[in-house]
Amino acid sequence: MRKILLFTFLFCLKFGFSQELSPERKQAVDSLAMEKVRDLSKYISVIGDKSTAYSEAMRVIDRATELFMDSSVIGVSDLSTTDVLYLPVKEYFERLMRLNYNKVEIEWFKIQYISDLVRQPNGIYVGVITIFQRFKAYSKEGLVYQDVTKKDITIYVERKQTQINGRLIGFWDVMLGDIRVKETTIR
Repeated sequence: MRKILLFTFLFCLKFGFSQELSPERKQAVDSLAMEKVRDLSKYISVIGDKSTAYSEAMRVIDRATELFMDSSVIGVSDLSTTDVLYLPVKEYFERLMRLNYNKVEIEWFKIQYISDLVRQPNGIYVGVITIFQRFKAYSKEGLVYQDVTKKDITIYVERKQTQINGRLIGFWDVMLGDIRVKETTIR
C-alpha cells in the first residue's frame, strides 16, 4: 500500500498535478474561458431565434446548460423596472425560447476579462468576464423593445483528472457560473 501511495505522489509531482496555474497554462485557460463565453453567445442567439426548430432549440439548450456549474443562475432585466430576476440556467433558456415576439435578436459584444483568475482556498480559480448584450424584440409591425445590458459572468477553473487506458491524466476545466446583471440601458 505504501508503494502505491508513493508512486501516486511521485507521479503527480512529475506530471504536474499541482493546483498551481503556470503563466502558460493560465493563458490557455483564459482562451478556453473566452471560447466558452463566445459559444454561449452563439447558443443564446440560436435559442432566441424564432426560426429555430423546437428540436434544435432543445438540443442547443442542453449544450448550453453543460457549460455551467450546477445551481448557476442567469439574471434577466428590462427597462421598466430596476428589479433583476435570477433564473436557474435551464429555466432561463426555456423562457428565452418561449418569448412572445415575432423576432428576437441577441448580440454580445465587448467581451473581456475584468478580474484576473484568483486561487481560492479550495484550489479552484475564480474570475469574472464582462459582456454587453444588445437585445431587440420585434412584433409584426416592427421593433417593440430594445436594451443593452452589462453582465458579469463568473468563471471557475478547476484541476481535474480522468483515467485513460489505466493512466491518470490531469487537465484544467473551465465552467461558467452565475451571470449577474450590472446595468440595463437603452442605446
